[in-house]
Amino acid sequence: MIQISASPRSFPHGGLATARTALVLIDMQRDFLDPSGYLGAMGYGLDGVRAAIAPAQRLLGAARRAGLPVIHTRQGYRPDLAEIPPHKRARIASGTSAIGKRGPLGRFLMRGEPGFEIVAELAPAPGEIVIDKTANSAFWGTDLAAILAAHRIDSLILAGVTTDVCVHCTLREANDRGFECLLASDACGSGDAAAHRAALHMVTVEDGVFGVLAEVDAIVAALARLAAPPQPAPAVPAARVKPQPEPVKAPNQPYHGDWSI
Repeated sequence: MIQISASPRSFPHGGLATARTALVLIDMQRDFLDPSGYLGAMGYGLDGVRAAIAPAQRLLGAARRAGLPVIHTRQGYRPDLAEIPPHKRARIASGTSAIGKRGPLGRFLMRGEPGFEIVAELAPAPGEIVIDKTANSAFWGTDLAAILAAHRIDSLILAGVTTDVCVHCTLREANDRGFECLLASDACGSGDAAAHRAALHMVTVEDGVFGVLAEVDAIVAALARLAAPPQPAPAVPAARVKPQPEPVKAPNQPYHGDWSI
């Protein structure tokens, strides 16, 4: 049985299988990772989120080689902001939220704008599923649960940004829905280092109440075993056949032996 070495226990409990485990990459968009995007406009440092890009690339490559279903999510709103409730509209009006404001990548967190797109390093491959959402959890108001059910997925490897908001909300709801969850600790990040550390810690409290943590190296190593072709059984030496003596021709009898050379 192949498992990922994780804390506080190995993942998943029944062993890795491409038919049951999916990778979910959360909101790896230009608005969160590009200096000209939404997170930068809100005044957050980007070192913490950009540090997740290279590990997430390695994780994505390993998942693809192993044949895991890959799901990407994007956070963004309608251009008319119709789905945003009044108290959040008040924050936008007061200037404490940059949602919908215009920047170098178009209006922040607006569907269809350049900032809404996933960064090139992690761009979805043909056939990979993309979930567009307006809430922090990737399950709220989307068809993610139906897609996972259709694929009979019961365990999730999660990564992305930000650890303390959209990643954690998705992880918690996945846990409540009965999915076994692993968070790739170095393939997620936040604009707030303390919040990132706290979010990672909360996964493991109460013996992993929300799931388990593992670094990308451990995940990639396990997925490599999953992707490796089965090794053929060692060849069994052929049994040696004892040569049979040539038949002896009886006197005055025709020879019926082997005349080949």
